Amino acid sequence: MAALKKGCLQIYCGDGKGKTTASVGLAVRAVGTGLKVLFCQVMKDGSSGEVKMLEQLGVTYRCCTEKFGFFWNMTEEQKTEAAKAYTATFLEAARTAREEQYDLLIVDEFMSAYNHGLIDQKKALAFLMDRPERLEVVLTGRDPGEEIIALADYVTEMRKVKHPFDQGIPARKGIEM
Repeated sequence: MAALKKGCLQIYCGDGKGKTTASVGLAVRAVGTGLKVLFCQVMKDGSSGEVKMLEQLGVTYRCCTEKFGFFWNMTEEQKTEAAKAYTATFLEAARTAREEQYDLLIVDEFMSAYNHGLIDQKKALAFLMDRPERLEVVLTGRDPGEEIIALADYVTEMRKVKHPFDQGIPARKGIEM
């Protein structure tokens, strides 16, 4: 089985479509070359179309099974519960990636959860700064903080120029979700 010698920290960010899609593409490429891949989603419930296919390809998948809805619609109690659940999901994925010697860990929607305090920021930063040397980590989401950008080896920004949502077209199964 292939293994990375040196892992990097990648960020896919911005207000455009393609952050999750790019991370899924990287997961497919990595597993296709024999790398061990763990794909974790926070702030999503595992119902997106890519999940079934990633699992069929041999990618390990994790998500929070509890549904909390959008951050701006959560009560303070829901935010507290979401923070516990998303932090636990992230820390479990990080622990698994470390202990089971994964080559690639993707944490989809990390930035949103991190920025809203729904992932313990100190614990997340501690993991990112002390991750296994061979572990490639990809974080997706909008508005990465300077502390995350400073740790990153790659930062790719997807910029929205035009999007169907702006014309009132909701997310379409198989395309945006």
